[in-house]
Amino acid sequence: MGGKKITDASLTSFSAIPRFFLPPTVKEFLAKAKEDFLKKWENPSQNTASLEQFERLKTLGTGSFGRVMLVKHRETGQHYAMKILNKQKVSITKGIVQVAGKLGLSPPKSDNTNLYMIMEYVPGGEMFSHLRRIGRFSEPHARFYAAQIVLTFEYLHALDLIYRDLKPENLLIDQQGYIQVTDFGFAKRVKGRTWTLCGTPEYLAPEIILSKGYNKAVDWWALGVLVYEMAAGYPPFFADQPIQIYEKIVSGKVSFTRLSLSSYT
Repeated sequence: MGGKKITDASLTSFSAIPRFFLPPTVKEFLAKAKEDFLKKWENPSQNTASLEQFERLKTLGTGSFGRVMLVKHRETGQHYAMKILNKQKVSITKGIVQVAGKLGLSPPKSDNTNLYMIMEYVPGGEMFSHLRRIGRFSEPHARFYAAQIVLTFEYLHALDLIYRDLKPENLLIDQQGYIQVTDFGFAKRVKGRTWTLCGTPEYLAPEIILSKGYNKAVDWWALGVLVYEMAAGYPPFFADQPIQIYEKIVSGKVSFTRLSLSSYT
């Protein structure tokens, strides 16, 4: 997807090569991805793993719904991230179960108190931690991450999924320095509009706050907020109370004083 564009001239020079040797177009890739996704959506995979197979090593992070722990599979020795969600705090359990299975994540296990999700362990940690440590990213650095999120949203939106929770805490850095989007608790399959109020206050689009109904465009708004935060070190709309944040978002007034080009020279 990141290679050079295939032109008519290049197709002519490769005319003798069977088509399956040529890289697919983005449209073809997304069509095949949606076909695979729908198969998983209609026939979710069954997970036979048990909680007893994993040794809990340490806590990686905590959130409003629970925590994430580093665990090790007792037989293989492979490390995973185990997300533990308190059932009393989770009102969207069905959505989590559905989206997790369709995106290749392990379907959740549960007991009387919690839901447990086993996921790939990404050792680089959250973008949030790196951004707070550095202060802000350079323009090429921010552009590098933003481009990856564009590809992610193109993929999710082609599957009719709205992500709805973009923020530095939900972006993990892998060993090669690329990002992985995590936490699909607010993700929803929507072909038209939806009205649920959810997400992180600083990243909410105006139409969510105003209860006017919204579509996939809210993810692109959140990307704009993230790009600003990566470049400035703080989000464009922030305040002590959520209601104050909402007022600033709806007003649409943004200061770009810290985003001058001199910051990157």
